[in-house]
Amino acid sequence: MCRHIAVLGPESPIGAAVVDPPNSLFRQSWAPRRQRYGTVNADGFGVGWYAAGDPVPARYRRAGPVWADPSFADLARVVRTGALLAAVRDATAADADGEAAAAPFAGGPWLFSHNGALTGWPDSAAPLTALLPPGALLRLEARCDSAFVWALVEHRLREGQAPGQALAGTVAALAEAAPGSRLNLLLTDGVSITATAWGDTLWYLTGPGGRTAVASEPYDDDPRWAEAPDNCLLTATRTDVALSPLVPLKEPVS
Repeated sequence: MCRHIAVLGPESPIGAAVVDPPNSLFRQSWAPRRQRYGTVNADGFGVGWYAAGDPVPARYRRAGPVWADPSFADLARVVRTGALLAAVRDATAADADGEAAAAPFAGGPWLFSHNGALTGWPDSAAPLTALLPPGALLRLEARCDSAFVWALVEHRLREGQAPGQALAGTVAALAEAAPGSRLNLLLTDGVSITATAWGDTLWYLTGPGGRTAVASEPYDDDPRWAEAPDNCLLTATRTDVALSPLVPLKEPVS
């Protein structure tokens, strides 16, 4: 279900990470090499990026497959950034939300993506609505499970939780309410990357010149790519990656 990537590093065209590599996210939309669930990611795509001096990211999203959008090819070729998050979507279930259901989701300085699915959606998530402030459901950008997961994460961030705490707490609550869910979450503010490996693949690469990539699968065959173990929390900067166990702690939902 879906593929995603976040990159921090020297300023370069979006396409250098998302289109140009031999197994880029662009290619993963129809020929992923390590995807365990689903085979084609053609239900939408999106990319978010940060411009120098502006902490609020820009986004470009569409409801169809990335290979069918000629405008994206031009954007990826000329827009330069030092931080991005991009995703291609394989929908959990058919929906009518179009590009609103495509990651990255955004709020303030944050970009977010969910690779996975909530088991029993939407009924399994009903108890977790108590964790959100009044009116939060009315503000959901889309009616899909990933938009709901983002609402839970964003609420924690707005409450002052650190990124790792927000992702870990959200995974704990979701794993308790919907056992068997796949919860690979990816979050960036353009300065750091935080991610979870929970039921699907997660890889990371740190290279020379202060460049770090975190992705569902490697975009090339560079031997420096390393796979994060399942049930872990990853935090990264432009030069460092740290891994820690992710244990689902029971949290009250009402």
